[in-house]
Parts: sequence; C-alpha cells; structure tokens
Amino acid sequence: MGGVVGGAVGGAAVGAGLGAAMSGREHRRPDGTVERDPANFDELRAGRREVQEGGRTVIREPGGRTIFREDGRMIIRSDDADRFRSGPGEHRMERRGGEFVYYARRPGGPMIVTYTDPGGRLIRRSMLGPDGREVILIDNAPRPGGSYFVPLPPPVIAIPRERYIVEGDDAPYADVYGALVAPPVERLPRPFTLDEIRYSPQVRARMPSVDLDSLTFDTGSWVLSPDQIGRLGVIAQALKAAIDRNPREVFLIEGHTDAVGSPEDNLSLSDRRAESVAVALQERFGVPAENLTTQGYGEQQLKVQSQGPERRNRRVTVRRITPLLAEAGPAGAAPAPR
Repeated sequence: MGGVVGGAVGGAAVGAGLGAAMSGREHRRPDGTVERDPANFDELRAGRREVQEGGRTVIREPGGRTIFREDGRMIIRSDDADRFRSGPGEHRMERRGGEFVYYARRPGGPMIVTYTDPGGRLIRRSMLGPDGREVILIDNAPRPGGSYFVPLPPPVIAIPRERYIVEGDDAPYADVYGALVAPPVERLPRPFTLDEIRYSPQVRARMPSVDLDSLTFDTGSWVLSPDQIGRLGVIAQALKAAIDRNPREVFLIEGHTDAVGSPEDNLSLSDRRAESVAVALQERFGVPAENLTTQGYGEQQLKVQSQGPERRNRRVTVRRITPLLAEAGPAGAAPAPR
C-alpha cells in the first residue's frame, strides 16, 4: 500500500497533520445518516461491506466512499461536497427534488453551490453571484446511454516530455505554472463530463500534468504531516496564479500508489490521500476549494512498470481539466439559499 510513500497524498488538520482531522470525523450522507470516517486502515477494512448489485460488485467503505468492480475495471467514488463542509464561513444543505444542494461561502468569497445525487455523486458545481446568476464550473450530468469510460487512442505528444509531465519536485515555478495553464496536446473530439475525465485515462492524457513524487506518508496512512505540507508551496502558488487568471479553472488532484498491496486497498488509500492534498492546498495555502476536484487511481497507472515497492509510482498528479469539461458558463438564476 505504498510503504512510506514517496509521493502520494494525505489528510486535513493542523498540528497533527492534514489527514488527522479527516480520520474519525463524522460524515453526514445526503440521506441523513451519519457515519464516522475510519481512524486508520485496519478500521477502514473492518468497516467495508461488499454486495452484488446489477451484475457488479459494490464495496461500501465507512466515511462515504464506494468502490465499484465491473467488466474488469475498478473505480472509487467519494462525496465531492465533503471538502466544503468544514472551515470558516457559511455552510448549509437542502434537498431540491432528487438532488441535494450544498451552499458554502468562505469569508470574502463567492457562494459556491454544489449539487449531488442522493449517493453523493457530483452533478454540478457553480459560483453564485450577488445578482443570483449562476456560473457553472463543473457540469457532470451523465450523457444519455453513455458510459463513464471513453475509449480514445493515446494522444500524439508533440511537445517535449519535460513539458508534458513536469516533475514538480525539482522544476522551476515557470515550468509548473506553464503546465497548469497549457492547452490540450491535441484537438479534442468533444467536451467531456467530469466522470468521463476521471475514469478515462486517455481523456486525461490530452492534458499536461505536474507530478509530485516526494510527498511522504506512513504505510497505510493518508495523513500529510506538517513537515510535508511545505512541499506543496510551489504547486499552490502556481494554482492560485492560474485561478487568478481565470476563476473558472478546474484542476484534478490525482492519487497514485505502487503495486504493493491489494488493488482495493491501494485505490482507497490513493483517493483519501488525494483528498488530503486538496484540503492542504485550500486550508494552508488558500487555493479555492471550488477549483479543485480529486480522484484516486491506486496502482492502475504505474509510472514505472514494477510490481514491487517503487517511490516514483507513489505520487500525486495535478492536472488542468478545464478544456476537457463540457462547456461551462452562465446558466441563469440558481436557487438562492433560504
């Protein structure tokens, strides 16, 4: 499960490290039930529940995460509104028909409106202006009859490799920022939903990325310790500059592990670490939460083809996905919070 991870992800607290605050926190599901996040990996495993639903295997974990196994693929889904339910500012939730609507406003910031289905799957995220106008950041409405997996061929990479995958631990700020504002490496066939982007490797491969290989985590832990948080300084600075340039930018924080351990454990660990890095970026460096989304991939995308412990496979990847998303923009009046 990534050993003492050189490059993965971690959680959400102050003195004890980001991730410690997520361990043991209460998670209120949209259906009103409350469950506690696991404090450690043993507790996480013990709390898993596996069922068969519609020809696929569904593994529900404590803390609101669900693993799906179907047709030889395995994905993990978490409640995307969780990162907006803590911290200073206004937080509220209400039900609108079959959707749950979360309102969050940090001090001095816009109202962020997140729509999810009853299972916590993100449907839409928007910024709500003082005039009630809604500017969509993420539109994740499923395509009729479509699959989350988009089978595209690998892109043709015409730029130097060091600009396509920037090694963020050693790269100068200009290179990191350049990757976070770069266009797709080739023409896109169409816009994509967030789920299509999350679960389709060759869709994501259309965008340059920044790899962070030197973040360190204890075995089986998603806590990002205080001494590791400082390593995020350059990527945080570049993200904030890109968002200042275009407040509608969206960045995917990806968690990856090596191949040691079970695929389910690695998938869950990488997803929790990805969320922890996002929380560190927003709580310690002031990167707006609404411009980030997260996803764990476990051992599915090895950087180095090895089944053993490998530091370079245990990493976080940050990728601009704005050009990949379905067209975003003004969407009319959103429901004002009551």
